[in-house]
Amino acid sequence: MRNTGTAMEVKKNSSNSKSIRLYHERIFMIMFADGLSMILSFFLAMFIRFEFMIGTISRRYVHNLTLFIPFVILISFAVYYVFKLYHSIWRFASVSEVSRIMKAYLVLGPILVVFNRVVPFSIPRSILLMGFILSMFFCVLIRFGYRLVRYNINITRNQRYIDGVDQVLLVGAGQAARAIIKEQQIGPKKDFVVRTVVDDSPMLLGKYIDGHKIEGNRDDIPRLVKKYGISKIVFSIPSASKKDKADILNICKETGCKLQSVPGIDQLVNGEVSVSKIRDVDIVDLLGRDEVHVNLDEIKNAINGKVIMVTGGGGSIGSELCRQIAAAKPKQLIIFDIYENNAYAIEQELKRKYPGLDVVTLIGSVRNAARIEDVIKEYHPYVIYHAAAHKHVPLMETSPNEAIKNNVMGTYYTAKAAAENGVKKFLLISTDKAVNPTSLMGASKRICEMIIQMMSRKYPKTVFMAVRFGNVLGSNGSVIPLFKKQIAEGGPVTVTDPRIERYFMTIPEAVSLVLEASYYAKGGEIFVLDMGKPVKIMDLARNMIKLSGFTPDENGIPIKIVGLRPGEKLYEELLMSEEGMQKTPNNLIYIAKPIEMDDENFMKMLKVLDDESRHESMEIKRLVASVVPTYKVENKSSSKIA
Repeated sequence: MRNTGTAMEVKKNSSNSKSIRLYHERIFMIMFADGLSMILSFFLAMFIRFEFMIGTISRRYVHNLTLFIPFVILISFAVYYVFKLYHSIWRFASVSEVSRIMKAYLVLGPILVVFNRVVPFSIPRSILLMGFILSMFFCVLIRFGYRLVRYNINITRNQRYIDGVDQVLLVGAGQAARAIIKEQQIGPKKDFVVRTVVDDSPMLLGKYIDGHKIEGNRDDIPRLVKKYGISKIVFSIPSASKKDKADILNICKETGCKLQSVPGIDQLVNGEVSVSKIRDVDIVDLLGRDEVHVNLDEIKNAINGKVIMVTGGGGSIGSELCRQIAAAKPKQLIIFDIYENNAYAIEQELKRKYPGLDVVTLIGSVRNAARIEDVIKEYHPYVIYHAAAHKHVPLMETSPNEAIKNNVMGTYYTAKAAAENGVKKFLLISTDKAVNPTSLMGASKRICEMIIQMMSRKYPKTVFMAVRFGNVLGSNGSVIPLFKKQIAEGGPVTVTDPRIERYFMTIPEAVSLVLEASYYAKGGEIFVLDMGKPVKIMDLARNMIKLSGFTPDENGIPIKIVGLRPGEKLYEELLMSEEGMQKTPNNLIYIAKPIEMDDENFMKMLKVLDDESRHESMEIKRLVASVVPTYKVENKSSSKIA
């Protein structure tokens, strides 16, 4: 191992020495060219002065100029060095380098004038002026000529390999596009060649960006794809709104090209774009949801310096809650989950990202009333975010008693322990499936909401609330990971019904709004998140297939209609008709009006549900329907689990 390490060090030192040697060789080459250009400039100035009539040139002028030029060269080298003209990488030469040359010559000019007045071998002012101007011209030419030669060599090289690389169309002619083009031109051989550029600005049409013509706007993309045989389209507008980006990408996806994008401006840490930062376009990009704005100060005030507990902390929603809570610097974060692998994974992630965070990971089930009470008594959380739940609709249809034990009774035990042990706030993560539920899972979550509102009346010292929202993109059990898996396997992609629609929101967006809602709560509220416009699952499937470079048909990836699953609805709702809606300071968060209920009778029904679920009752769905009047089931009996 020691010999290997020594060999690697020798190789590294050798490589460094070679790089330094090449660097110095390039400097000497440019200095040599500068010296020659000075000689050429002043002798050319003298010839111009005497109209190229060599016989009329006085020997004294030639003698004085021969003595004058070496000093001019030395003075120029010194000025160039001060202005760092030998420190630039000239294959990246740009306007800033021209500016430095101009500044250098503003200093060099007066020095040469004074020098010419004090030496005995002075030259005519006309020759000095013309020589000065010509030398400045050659100074710029030498440096930008180097870049031009490199550019042409790279273009020739890229054209030579054009059949083996992606032909790229850039959308957007701003700084991001310029950076991509420049990196492709001056770097080592890349796996793509930029062929053309489009931009929606009419003022840019027909103009050039680093040698590439801007040939149209978004509507011209299909035509240009055919014209140049484009295989990849790169969206290069970091500052674009999500809607604009979605509109353009929806045009691009119809071309069958591979789609990639630079990150959004908020994701560029230093604001710079490079080829390495380009990523594949995701289905989220096509949804075009407006950016969710939250009040970070309010979220931080609700969490900073407090003990926070998250049940189901290893799940999709729970783990994102932990991430955003950790960023707000709580006094302590309690992760409570029954699945040790998920809980351990998020714990390790947070410890890496926030070394100073006091994070405690505990394994246990919310179905165990004694365990949950012991945890709350020991750690005294200020807020509990209750995300632990069974969420899979079809599985809960065949295991209804498990949904009651985990979702309903787990919520009741946790909420009761919170109220009896001084927890200040308790937030339930609910779902749009709780509204007029057709599934046992949805009905169980509606009962959870009822528990929260009952607890709010019974224990007013604890602020109880629920937050109701739709599907989150990329969560465990979400349709998107399923579609990705089916596409990777060659299909078919299964859609239950061509009419089915769902609301979608990204997990970070949903969790941000959940945290802000907890700041607004006064007790007993059901907060409803504005999920935007519903998305047809059939359109989602088609778009994902196209993004993967296939067509949604028998020649590509087919879509198979398999019929609605047990408990599944065609359309989800966020509000019941009698709930109404009340605004909050955030226009994406609303409050549903509480529905009146008999708490005493509800508690009796809850006890019956608890008893029956423990005995694996075959009538659990019928009992749930008696608690949730809006829950409709065709067959109100369920098979007992073997």
